Amino acid sequence: MAQLIGGLATSHIPAIGNAIHKGLQNAPYWAPFFAGYPPVQQWLGAQKPDVVVMFYNDHGLNFFLDKMPTFAVGAAAQYNNADEGWGIPTLPPFKGEVDLSWQIINTLVGQDFDIVTCQDMLVDHACTLPLKLFWPEGEAPVTIVPININTVQFPLPSAKRVYALGKAVGEAIAAWDSSKKVVVCASGGLSHQLDGERAGFINKAFDLQFMDSLVSNPEWATQFSTLDLVEKTGTQGVELLMWLAMRAALSTAGPSVKEVHRNYHIPISNTATGLMAFEVA
Repeated sequence: MAQLIGGLATSHIPAIGNAIHKGLQNAPYWAPFFAGYPPVQQWLGAQKPDVVVMFYNDHGLNFFLDKMPTFAVGAAAQYNNADEGWGIPTLPPFKGEVDLSWQIINTLVGQDFDIVTCQDMLVDHACTLPLKLFWPEGEAPVTIVPININTVQFPLPSAKRVYALGKAVGEAIAAWDSSKKVVVCASGGLSHQLDGERAGFINKAFDLQFMDSLVSNPEWATQFSTLDLVEKTGTQGVELLMWLAMRAALSTAGPSVKEVHRNYHIPISNTATGLMAFEVA
């Protein structure tokens, strides 16, 4: 059976892609952010995962406001990137892990999740930037399964529902008849609001409490309603739901995880940026 070896979580701001493209990793503004990644890159180099299951939210490249699924799972052999208007260079296609995609899809449907199955799917910066941050040299040496969670347009799924989704994905990985090693990745957050009266809002205290909870009490955030999370983290800060799904998937591999590394830095482009890496105990 497949081996779920760990989980990763990172922010995915488009400006990060521009910084990489322009070689600004050591500039004073960017250095504290990029300095967080080498320990995770080293861990990945030692562990050598074969597959990344990516929890992320699409920003209009594949889904727009007129058609916004709550949950969507990619089942393509290849995922293309495209110009989003941020000035980030379009990346080469990413190879999909089709067999695992269908394992996850069938498991979710079997557990009464109503999902959209995508056999053709564009992936935006929320999916591609984490791969570039974790494998900065060349193309990422992994296949991917993209899982899109709506955090863009109401109604949003509750934290409790997202945790259940992540747990079901973990169960699907564990049941996958393969010798491959799998890492689950969360892309998004932490607290930030880009528009409205609270534009620029960041809640450092809540971010750090949430990060702590993922180590020892992963269901802690499920006590909050969607509106609670918007109030505490900002309209875009609800992307922390991706982190919750990732951690829920890990819970199926054992009662505890080992925290490999974390980094927290504010602000990058009005966003509280976070990074965490977990190893299955």
